Amino acid sequence: MAHPTGAHIIACALRDLGVRVLFGIVGIPVVEIAEEAINLGIRFIGFRNEQAASYAASVYGYLTGKPGVCLVVGGPGVLHAMAGIGNSHANAFPLLLLAGSSETHLVSRGAFQELDAISLLTPHTKLAIRPPSLEEIPSVITSAYRTSWYGRPGTGFVDLPADLIQGTVEDVSEIQAIRLVPEAPRSGGADEAKLSQIIQLLKSAKAPLVVIGKGAAYAQAEGAIRDFITKCELPFLPTPMGKGVMPDSHPYNTASARSAALKEADVVLILGARLNWILHFGDAPKWNPAATFIQIDISADELARSPRTASLGLVGDLAAIVPQLTRALSGWHFDCAPSPYMSHIHRSAERNEASALSKAQVFKSPMTYARVFHIIKQILHSLSPPEDGGIVYVSEGANTMDISRSIFNVEHPRLRLDAGTHATMGVGLGYAIAAHAAYNGTWPEGHAGSARRKKIVCLEGDSAFGFSAMEVETMARYGMDVLIFVINNSGVYHGDSDDADEWLAMQAKTTSGSGEKGGLRSTSLGWGVGYEKIAEGCGGLGYLVRTEEELERATREGYESETVCVVNVVVEAGKGAKLEFGWQASGKKSKGAKL
Repeated sequence: MAHPTGAHIIACALRDLGVRVLFGIVGIPVVEIAEEAINLGIRFIGFRNEQAASYAASVYGYLTGKPGVCLVVGGPGVLHAMAGIGNSHANAFPLLLLAGSSETHLVSRGAFQELDAISLLTPHTKLAIRPPSLEEIPSVITSAYRTSWYGRPGTGFVDLPADLIQGTVEDVSEIQAIRLVPEAPRSGGADEAKLSQIIQLLKSAKAPLVVIGKGAAYAQAEGAIRDFITKCELPFLPTPMGKGVMPDSHPYNTASARSAALKEADVVLILGARLNWILHFGDAPKWNPAATFIQIDISADELARSPRTASLGLVGDLAAIVPQLTRALSGWHFDCAPSPYMSHIHRSAERNEASALSKAQVFKSPMTYARVFHIIKQILHSLSPPEDGGIVYVSEGANTMDISRSIFNVEHPRLRLDAGTHATMGVGLGYAIAAHAAYNGTWPEGHAGSARRKKIVCLEGDSAFGFSAMEVETMARYGMDVLIFVINNSGVYHGDSDDADEWLAMQAKTTSGSGEKGGLRSTSLGWGVGYEKIAEGCGGLGYLVRTEEELERATREGYESETVCVVNVVVEAGKGAKLEFGWQASGKKSKGAKL
């Protein structure tokens, strides 16, 4: 019997940890690990760029509730995969990153793709480690896997030198055995004294608001939260990726009156969210300056970030603490009927919804964002009712993400993915591949809604799509029937013109080198780029859409397609519009730095 190699030992460790999907890009020497993993029944999904692969692995951890695993080469492969490490840290997604490295005896001599990855990544990961021997590979990988998962999720990194991967073990009895890592221990309930204080605050509130973040979706605490909201009849506001923990259609959802809810809430209970830029830091004038904030989070460090939540924060698992709140509030509910707060919320929601509907009824050419999303929504909802949970929406691009957020309802958690806490553009196609693997794989590890199989629908700004467009080939290669809408305004935020001749004239001024004014702006992208041809070139379907009739046909046929489909939707350029991003607006403006 041949002596097992390090590559075989690594693959066996992953199998024994229950890893079913491995994302990455191979090269010497990690190709041997991927091949051994495939031989053991682990699905390997090979990407075109380590950045997209690391994004996919990180969000796979979010969707499944246990670490996603990414395999890359050393040196530049690690540098590219650092994007996923940052994404994992910012969003608290569990990620195990495995990377090859140069032979240990060649360190400091300029070896092939040499990089001191341990020193580089230690400040940015929960654990960065290298096995000291082949025999200890399983225990080291297990430690990194467990560390990435337990507590506040993040990244565990394992550096695998070539001589370790290609080496052999003569005595297999010396290889350390591993066991399946159990789920992270659930924290106990809340302190009774603090819980009693919180209960009194909620009962005395004239304008309570529950904010539900993506941490609640990751914790899979939807059952406890739905029971709590329904019994206590509390108004709630989901963050963009917290949508679906409570159904968007729920009558207590204040998302359509977000500004009014923030301005008037007097007691705010935060479940699995952070008071960062997405929630305007809890500051006036976006929020009621007299509001009391109560935050429940798995990490005490997170509670310490905001002076508004530190004194009333609870550290613990939502699945344990929220039922405590429900029991303590048994027999009580917020009386919405006579509440001026709720009356104002309803009036504001009606105005905003009427305004949104009015924007969706604007007929012009090129089409508007609102009109495009309205048409897509109507057709997708007719093909897959939201209550079934049969569609996963992936959205990125400033205008595309911001506008579509309020248009596409989701009724179940973990069915909407976007740029997240870091507002990272380029995550979309990697996220879509991960979602397809999580929900539609041979052994699906993600679950949400009654529909077992899910259609993955990407809503991509043309700029965001460009970051990882070649991953369309990855989708085609693995038979992933992802439906991608590229919302094409020929620019970052805004394009320069709706007219080809005008755009070409501006381009000529830019390329002449004369410095003549009136050329392309820094936000300009190519006019009339045929993004749909990428899918066609990879064996998928491509549609160029300029009219409503073309959009309706492409949406229906793209949904029913069994291969990847790119719908290139030309929308108004928005020439001359002010460059701004509504989420970034802060309540307070600094007069200047003080050093």
